Amino acid sequence: MLDIRFEKTTNPKPLPTADNPLTFGTIFTDHMFEMDYETGKGWHDPRVIPYQPITLDPSAMVFHYGQEMFEGLKAYKADDGRILLFRPDMNAKRTNNTNRRICVPEIPEEDFVQAVKAVVATDKAWIPTKPGTSLYIRPFIIATDPFLGVRPSDTYKFIIILSPVGAYYPEGLNPVKIWIEDDYVRAVKGGVGEAKTGANYVASMAAQMKAHDDGYSQVLWLDGVERKYIEEVGAMNIFFKINGTVVTPMLNGSILPGITRNSCIELCKSWGIPVEERRISVQELFEAADNGSLEEVWGSGTAAVISPVGHLRWEDKVVQIKDGGIGELSQKLYDTVTGIQLGRIEGPKGWVIEV
Repeated sequence: MLDIRFEKTTNPKPLPTADNPLTFGTIFTDHMFEMDYETGKGWHDPRVIPYQPITLDPSAMVFHYGQEMFEGLKAYKADDGRILLFRPDMNAKRTNNTNRRICVPEIPEEDFVQAVKAVVATDKAWIPTKPGTSLYIRPFIIATDPFLGVRPSDTYKFIIILSPVGAYYPEGLNPVKIWIEDDYVRAVKGGVGEAKTGANYVASMAAQMKAHDDGYSQVLWLDGVERKYIEEVGAMNIFFKINGTVVTPMLNGSILPGITRNSCIELCKSWGIPVEERRISVQELFEAADNGSLEEVWGSGTAAVISPVGHLRWEDKVVQIKDGGIGELSQKLYDTVTGIQLGRIEGPKGWVIEV
């Protein structure tokens, strides 16, 4: 168990007003968690301190070789006042999966969860309660050695910051338009596609800008080898309901193992809905759209939870999914997942942890 030191701010910021839209990722709370690592000493000095800038040497390895990772999860305030986390143990496991891939020291899962609980409890007054809002939690690790040379760092910082947020997409739960990218490549098997590291996201930006310029919310990536199999959206995993069966790309080493993705699969199976994790080509997808068997499309992720897709674009083809509105299953998944997160619905054992 971590022996966490607490240093409260002497200059608290005003809480957001009730009419603040809580634009995603723009407001930050009063405190942050920080812990250091040094080879031979391990992780040490866990502390909750006032939110503040980080001072690093210009030669810190994170700037030059990209050795960093991040996670994302949320805290919710239940109707009875309890503060709830949704499957934080899964984020702890995924943190260590990423750490192993990019040669960062692992953090014991129980320490990760304890650190999240500690900083959330400190800033619990910042948790918004309006429908569709939550407290976004961003844990991350950066390499801090002042050294120019390609090797794993000997020192790191593990930091957690908090941000009260509204909907990730301006559309909210209204269906988004998705651009299927056929030029740029995000990741390939054997690379870092299944790790939650910034390299995956900077690789997506050029295509993202191109899609935005044409009025699309997100990019849906194809595999980096054959350029024909669906992989994932820039900030979400993707699901298709075809002839009553839910189909999602299988995890293959270049797709992030999403926690909301896993939750959707488990819920659908518990409802008796067939689920297939397999390769699905863009050709198969558009044939299903053409013959009417493509019933629903949605993305899943911590930030958006469930994001229905109303239109898909591939090359010069644009298809509308059914009537362009949210599908019945997409709505049921959103209502169920958010209901579990808010403590209004009893979910599978261990899915919700109280702070």
